[in-house]
Amino acid sequence: MIAILMGTPGTTEIARHLRELAREYPDALAGAQLTDVPRITFHLKLLLGLVPPGGRVADIGGGIGLFSLGARALGCESVLVDDFRDAVNLQHGIAALEPHRKHGVEIVSRDVIADGVEFEPAGFDAITSFDSLEHWHHSPKKLLHQLIAALKPGGWLILGAPNCVNMRKRITVPWGRGKWSGMGEWYEQPVFRGHVREPDVRDLRYIARDLKLKATRVLGRNWQGRVSPRALVRALTAVFDLPLRMNPGWCADLYLLGRKSGA
Repeated sequence: MIAILMGTPGTTEIARHLRELAREYPDALAGAQLTDVPRITFHLKLLLGLVPPGGRVADIGGGIGLFSLGARALGCESVLVDDFRDAVNLQHGIAALEPHRKHGVEIVSRDVIADGVEFEPAGFDAITSFDSLEHWHHSPKKLLHQLIAALKPGGWLILGAPNCVNMRKRITVPWGRGKWSGMGEWYEQPVFRGHVREPDVRDLRYIARDLKLKATRVLGRNWQGRVSPRALVRALTAVFDLPLRMNPGWCADLYLLGRKSGA
């Protein structure tokens, strides 16, 4: 079992531990997790800057991903909540979550949009959700208010989602390209699990106001371009990533950070 990190590890140390964790997945899944290490490292750096050592963190919709594992390796109490109905879960079953069980991540199988959450009030230092919000088929308002109730006073909510009006889409949509989901994902599958509605910066700020969050920030990154199968897209992303971050509304990936009042 990997040693739980204490103190404040840097980016290189976090990435190294994430690579070790990624190699514990079944062989068919390890490659994708290794590719995702830079993105998850960024997510964990956000978390580290906000929660106290040993803080309690819930990740909503994290699936089989590395984030909840990484949070545990950083010394947090880590709770993972998901319905685990994606194709990867159906294909690999219990083996896909074996690393999480091994390292002490608390796993809750639940459809949070249909059933909400049953967290105790003021029990978490941070609640996160990355690249899940856009898949929810009903309004997230009730759930998000439940999550705020589950945060301690001064606790943090971190939401990450793809930007519906990023720079690439502004360029490609007039040319007839830029659909959210492939035809096979929507038409051929018995249950559609793709993107329903992607937010933009104004949407995230609307959510922050509705939840009465304090010290809010919206950040932008461009992970999608960095892992594109097209070499030209990866090269262009490397060149334009930093300039795009100056205006999050141009970026492919958006993050809302906000604090519950009462600290």
